Amino acid sequence: MAFRKWQKVSVKTGSLLHTSVGLLEIGKIEAVSENDISDKEAVQAGFTEKKQLLKSFTHNSTGTIFKISVRYHAEDPRIKLREQTGLSEQQFEELKGRLERLDLYSKQGHWTEKILLTIKDNPNLHAIGIAKLTGFEKEWLKLNIRKLKNLGLTISHNVGYRLSPLGEHFIEELKGEQ
Repeated sequence: MAFRKWQKVSVKTGSLLHTSVGLLEIGKIEAVSENDISDKEAVQAGFTEKKQLLKSFTHNSTGTIFKISVRYHAEDPRIKLREQTGLSEQQFEELKGRLERLDLYSKQGHWTEKILLTIKDNPNLHAIGIAKLTGFEKEWLKLNIRKLKNLGLTISHNVGYRLSPLGEHFIEELKGEQ
């Protein structure tokens, strides 16, 4: 179970979310008032008590509280993907093509290789540090590093990022082409 305070619902029933514990499936979503929330539900949502849950909404004083049922769906498929250490020529070309499309349709121009190399050279550096090194805005950077993560190329840590085994292999293949 989860509770969120939003202006409008930002998830859909049946959708899957990538989380640190794996893929979670969104179940029933319902608008509730503070009075409708029980202490038991607050604990199910990971809080020690209802009061702590309600305090978590202080940064967002407006909006509606939504009670969302969630269930574990599966292991995060990006984990298996990122642990790959070899690519066939076809897989390499497909991955390279996906990165080229990200570059092509970005208002920032060619960014993927620059970000991957910066992460490779500065493992566990946080987004602000990467932003300073690359000149990209921090929030834009975080969003786009997530795209690289979805391709299996990076791993996010509590602080910072590093290349995955697949990302390391991809960069080596890319260097071999140049």
